[in-house]
Amino acid sequence: MKSKKKISVLVAGATGYIGIELIKLLVKHPKVKIKYICAQKSVGKSINKFDSNLKSKKLPKISNFKKAKLNEIDIIFSALPNGEAHKISKKINSKIKLIDLSGDFRIENPNIYKKWYKISHTAKQLIKKSIYSLPELVEKDLKKFKIISCPGCYPTSIQIPLIPLLRKKLINNKNIIIDSKSGYSGAGKNLHKKFKYKNIYSSISAYGVGEHKHLAEIEQEFKKSAKEKINIHFTPHLSPMFRGILSTIYVDLKNKVTVKKIYNFLKNYYKKKYFIRIKTFNKAIGTGDIVNTNFCNISICKDRKKNKAIILCAIDNLIKGGSGQAIQNMNLIYNYKETLGFN
Repeated sequence: MKSKKKISVLVAGATGYIGIELIKLLVKHPKVKIKYICAQKSVGKSINKFDSNLKSKKLPKISNFKKAKLNEIDIIFSALPNGEAHKISKKINSKIKLIDLSGDFRIENPNIYKKWYKISHTAKQLIKKSIYSLPELVEKDLKKFKIISCPGCYPTSIQIPLIPLLRKKLINNKNIIIDSKSGYSGAGKNLHKKFKYKNIYSSISAYGVGEHKHLAEIEQEFKKSAKEKINIHFTPHLSPMFRGILSTIYVDLKNKVTVKKIYNFLKNYYKKKYFIRIKTFNKAIGTGDIVNTNFCNISICKDRKKNKAIILCAIDNLIKGGSGQAIQNMNLIYNYKETLGFN
């Protein structure tokens, strides 16, 4: 599906954290023309008011999505709240691809979607025309699907290291423990409406304990990979940094599987994946090396008990966990190099 002309793009939800990051990456992409920048508020304003890095770029003014001429568009990136992509998906023709960064098409069962997201799925008939796509792990041709659903930020940091291990049956499925810490940008610009914690910018807080909505997609994808139900414990935390995620994952190894075998397997599995970097064995890592990039750093560490491993995974929640992988998915649709558009 390689195209000689530039891809005409519409970004919906452009003034949120993910929307801004999308635009900052898209303006560098040599095959993209940003046709519309849409937001429910700030119509008529310049997007550079929201990020000074865009001041030198020639970009359209913020407009209302309803007034966009969709027949001029090839791809819509939606960074809108949950429920909005349902509406957009019913308005687009067969020539337009919708790359969605909300949870609207991540869950295959609409009843499970309603249970976790607390709203009804209003585009059930389009679920079969959608695909959940983490670029390094997707196994189907994205060109065949109308809607590309990007994973959540936490699931990205968890699935990249674990799904290959589950597919290969190297780890026990019964007791996976995940402790994830995210910068507060992961909560969006309405941070203070969602959280009433004191000193949010100078303290760390657990939230969504045992019931974070990202559990739904993690369990769904793990079950597909392991071919059986898995048992995970996941607790996310908001930390006093703006961006980045560090997930610490504790796994039990299958019989005769060593930590070094896990390390060698993942190193080989991802050796041709540019954005996935398996760090030196048993190395402590943090978010400092991946902030403002599309890279994912993974470290495999030994535990004091022989049958256990500790896996560390660091990503930027706004790029690899959001806008960056959305653009990787676009590159897959058009058979471009996965690195196109990234410095």
